[in-house]
Amino acid sequence: SNIEKTENSWMFCYSFILFLKRSHKMFCGDFFHLKRFVFYYSSFIFDYFCSMNVYSQILTNVAQGKKMLCLLIDPDKNTVESLRQLLFVIKDSTLDFIFVGGSLLSQNIDETIRLIKQETTIPVVIFPGSMHQVSAYADALLYLSLISGRNAEYLIGQQVQSAPLIKKMGIETISVGYMLIDGGKPTSVEYISNTLPIPHDKEDIAVATALAAELIGMKMLYLEAGSGAENPVSERMISQVKKHCSVPMIVGGGIRSVEA
Repeated sequence: SNIEKTENSWMFCYSFILFLKRSHKMFCGDFFHLKRFVFYYSSFIFDYFCSMNVYSQILTNVAQGKKMLCLLIDPDKNTVESLRQLLFVIKDSTLDFIFVGGSLLSQNIDETIRLIKQETTIPVVIFPGSMHQVSAYADALLYLSLISGRNAEYLIGQQVQSAPLIKKMGIETISVGYMLIDGGKPTSVEYISNTLPIPHDKEDIAVATALAAELIGMKMLYLEAGSGAENPVSERMISQVKKHCSVPMIVGGGIRSVEA
């Protein structure tokens, strides 16, 4: 199920303790009931932790100091055959997630995600360029708000229009403060959203923008230089945002090598 589970593990522990407190008479001196109790709860605990959602996986990795790697697949830039070839290469890789989405999307996102799910076990997360890029086949959706710009349509307009459908689908939704950073040349995101990116060397503006997103209650940050950017987001900007903000951060755009 894609229905989002609780993010607070203490709630699970509290309910378990309550159950123990109220049910101790059930198996005291009764070996049969004791066995049934152990079997039931061991199955429940196994199911709970094995069905950990995408955001919980991210938080667990961050807590362990593990960096994560995601691959973005734009359905418009891949044929069925080229996508199959790509999936064959990456299916045994160390990728943590596959993002699916694009600034312009004419292809069927459902078909792309279903093919990915058929060929790999890597979790699929929608990285939407518009309110139409939603699919019940995905494991989660990044609910982006373009906080670096001042265009209300991408701050909240698209989200309002898509919210009822997303709620109905029951897909796990992760609120993300999306920050476009100048990557050296105009990008598709900049053009489509009609917004200006944060200047490449303005770490103070990036930090203030990221802090606003965190204080509003967004679960993650996404620093994006844009597809085809000449320069990725600078290490200094990344380190400054990370220093002042505690929520997980994604960095993308212009990354074409391990060094970048």
